[in-house]
Amino acid sequence: MSGFLYRVGWLAAGRPWRVIAVWVAGLVVATGLAMALGGEPHDNYDAPGTPSQRGTDLLRAEFPALAEAQARVVLHDPDGARVGTDITTEVARRLGEVPSVAIVSPPRLSTDGDTALFTLNYDQPVTDLGGAEAIDHLVEAASPAERAGLTTEFGGQVAENIQEVNGRAEAVGIGFALIILLVAFGSITAAGVPLAVALVGLGIGTAGITLIAAGTDVSTIAPTLASMVGIGVGIDYALLLVTRHVEGLRSGLTVREAAARANSTAGVSVLFAGVTVVLSLMGLRLVGLNTYVTTGFTTAAVVVTIVITALTLVPALCGLAGTRLLGRRARAALTTGGDTAGAPDTGAVPVAAGARPEPRQTLTAVWAGRIGRRPLPWAIGALLLLLLLAAPVLGMRTWPQDAGSQPDSTYQRRAYDLIAAEYGPGANGPLIIAADLQKVAAADLEGIVNRIRATPDVAAVQPPIVAPSGNAAVIIVTPTVAPSDARAAELVHHLREDVLPAGVEITGLTAVFTDLASWMSDRLWWVVGFVVGVSLLLLTLVFRSPVVALKAAVMNLLSIAAAYGVVTAVFQWGWGTELLGLPHSIPMSSWLPVLMFTVLFGLSMDYEVFLLSRIREDYLATGDAHGSVVRGLAATGRVISSAALIMIAVFAGFALDPDVTVKMVGVGMAVAVLVDATIIRMVLVPATMALLGRANWWLPGWLDRIMPHVDVHGAAVATPATITTPTVPPTTDAVVATTAPGTATTPSTADALAEPRTAEGTTQPV
Repeated sequence: MSGFLYRVGWLAAGRPWRVIAVWVAGLVVATGLAMALGGEPHDNYDAPGTPSQRGTDLLRAEFPALAEAQARVVLHDPDGARVGTDITTEVARRLGEVPSVAIVSPPRLSTDGDTALFTLNYDQPVTDLGGAEAIDHLVEAASPAERAGLTTEFGGQVAENIQEVNGRAEAVGIGFALIILLVAFGSITAAGVPLAVALVGLGIGTAGITLIAAGTDVSTIAPTLASMVGIGVGIDYALLLVTRHVEGLRSGLTVREAAARANSTAGVSVLFAGVTVVLSLMGLRLVGLNTYVTTGFTTAAVVVTIVITALTLVPALCGLAGTRLLGRRARAALTTGGDTAGAPDTGAVPVAAGARPEPRQTLTAVWAGRIGRRPLPWAIGALLLLLLLAAPVLGMRTWPQDAGSQPDSTYQRRAYDLIAAEYGPGANGPLIIAADLQKVAAADLEGIVNRIRATPDVAAVQPPIVAPSGNAAVIIVTPTVAPSDARAAELVHHLREDVLPAGVEITGLTAVFTDLASWMSDRLWWVVGFVVGVSLLLLTLVFRSPVVALKAAVMNLLSIAAAYGVVTAVFQWGWGTELLGLPHSIPMSSWLPVLMFTVLFGLSMDYEVFLLSRIREDYLATGDAHGSVVRGLAATGRVISSAALIMIAVFAGFALDPDVTVKMVGVGMAVAVLVDATIIRMVLVPATMALLGRANWWLPGWLDRIMPHVDVHGAAVATPATITTPTVPPTTDAVVATTAPGTATTPSTADALAEPRTAEGTTQPV
């Protein structure tokens, strides 16, 4: 694999304009197709086999208008005056003319008459209504009320299914990332390469999601999550490659050779890190819900695009930039010379003759050495801190987020609050009781209604409506509590277990969300088992150490548990809701545990792969189990810290998103990366590896014999003699071996591992 990636890097750096042109053309074509043929995301909450789904299926067969999309229009007089009949009549007429609307209920006036509520039932599912276009139709229909001075708000399934996209979160994350990259590299050019790669890959991936949405249901959260992950991994992967490339330039390599070697070493880490993220996301398939399946494979598609972009576009941009990736001081010290890649300005960094300099003792190396001298107390302290952060997770309560959880700035939330204030909180989540009259006698309906009416937390029960076929009946029940209140779920369970006979099912928003919360809790452990198991196998294969793989998995589980605990404290306990623009504490989104686990486990493994690759590379070269940890941390500390800061900035930026689930994911992932980059990488990794010593790399003989060898360190780099470059003066190309007049080949395996020779004849470490 490293040899193949070496060839890719060599070719891309030698022909940068061709590679860049291909990616720009791909971006233009993908964007054009998305604009012409793309669709809009929609949520599909069908959960086959659940009680609420059985009720929904019965409604679709006997009451189609009640089973499809539903919307609410609220008219409110801010002065407290009674809403006029002429206005409600005109609005009702116009709502009836909205495309696909089958039923417009008579306006329901509040007790004081200053609010009118219309309920609309469509003859199509929400996925077929055109997204934001459906809201535009409602706004136009309610415009007479707006002109009359009434407040108009829109709620219900149609309104809550529209994902508002403002780009602010992405802009904030990219802005902070640029600042961090400038500090890390000291060069605008070097800082721009990771951003360019991330934006190109994300642009093509996002266009692909839009095209996928035209053919199937794609969750409304999928584009946002894909952007969040895509920006983070895109910048991180490119950052790792550029860092290794700059190291090569500083050690005396030509631009083209440095790009090729970066691809053959750091590029392999990028490839396996991307594979780990994709495999983790595939765990969402086990949830069994369409909204998760689409979120998983669309985000995975973006990650795949990002990986391919990084492995081809980064060496091309590096080849084009030449030595401008270095800071001013490094460039000022350069000696000019030829360019084996044909790219502009590829002079090598000069190295003074004499003895090889001692490696600089970085703060990371000093810290790692301190941890290594007394590993046990540090490991215990880090473990206790992680457990303390994770403690709130023991009281976590999950609930799919509804309009009541959204910020006050959204029209869905304003409609929700108006309905709750004028009609009671339960009016936002009525229960729909679907009775199969082939299993339940019609004469029993009155008794069922009376038992429901006598149940605690029931505010009102409407008389049963029998379907034209006579095979089913529907009863609308209004609870006294809001849909997200724990008592609402308890009411659903109580009705099912103690009140309703067989053949009668509960559906509607509250019942569906109750079933989804239980469904997600049950399936989470399947997802955890799959993701952890696959990651263990992959890490064991890559690093040939079951100990390292198991240790990495345990550490990732600890960091994710700590992130769960912090998010629970911030949102459910209300420690940070006001800061995040939420008026009160809210339960955790049912989507959160699974989404965070799959994404974070993959991203955490990224850093594990980056770090362990360097440590194992040093260990194989020296056999020093303790020193390799210190040197590996010293070599990767800066890049991993920069990558973590970028990830934190990107994820924290998404805390500004108006959608509360996105807020939770953004906060949770930012916390997890912070924990991973500090407590895990800076304390637990050096402490545990110091405690285990050579046992870190223990591998049973029988397993060693049957496992394939995967080169993640570039040890087997070899390129064919067919790759040629113009003859160059030997003083500027220390690593290209001339094989014939006018031609040169890239180094053989032995040459690639040898130390490059400078013009003065001295050697410097790569």
